Amino acid sequence: MMKKSLITSGFMFLVLIFTAVSVQAHYGMVIPSDNMVMQDDDRTVHITASFSHPFEGVGMELVKPKVFAVLANGEAQDLLGTLKQAKVMEHTAWKTDYKIKRPGVYMFYMEPAPYWEPAEDCFIIHYTKTVVTAFGDDEGWDQEIGLKTEIVPLSKPFGQYAGNVFQGIVKLDGKVVPYAEVEVEYYNEDGKSEAPTDYMVTQTIKADGNGVFTYAAPKAGWWGFAALNEADFTLKADGQDKGVELGAVIWVKFEDWKTK
Repeated sequence: MMKKSLITSGFMFLVLIFTAVSVQAHYGMVIPSDNMVMQDDDRTVHITASFSHPFEGVGMELVKPKVFAVLANGEAQDLLGTLKQAKVMEHTAWKTDYKIKRPGVYMFYMEPAPYWEPAEDCFIIHYTKTVVTAFGDDEGWDQEIGLKTEIVPLSKPFGQYAGNVFQGIVKLDGKVVPYAEVEVEYYNEDGKSEAPTDYMVTQTIKADGNGVFTYAAPKAGWWGFAALNEADFTLKADGQDKGVELGAVIWVKFEDWKTK
């Protein structure tokens, strides 16, 4: 009996280790076709909203968001009615086309419906945004949208070279979150990048006492930053109160250094 118990305990221990290593980070994603629109560029930006594990290319279902909008030149415009259903990583996603008509900074953002994650026994709500700049006007890139939880950039969220440092402040209900945990992941869009180990798929950093985090992206492409906090409310699942993970997500594109 003791031998059987030890074998069972050992098996459960290995299962727990495997589960801990293989847990994947979730990311709300709002990705534009172009985040720096210049005079000679196509002035219609194609925006894709999805929910996934971006490095591993594993998609999840995204029902139509509760909110999808753009903040431009100090004014918010509801884009929810323009969304069309699409597929990203073989799962339901949403797309829209937005025509840039004047210079400025355009902040596209999404509030999704709560996503129930059985593996974590909680709901997930990722308030997700990205920033597009157009025609040389880059004023207001650090403006707060006023989301329930939000990463406010301290570095421009565009015009970044790979290797540049990106900084942001984590806020929840408009207040900074000291020592907030921030998950960082690369959007492995072409599937060609490989992580040395599972520990390298998602990197985790912590903000300082003022809610400020710092990260230097080692590779060009889209990088997602997700600051995670527990909500001060619960939601029902099968009649039981369950916790809610609130994510403040921002997507930033880093560019290659090019020479002639």
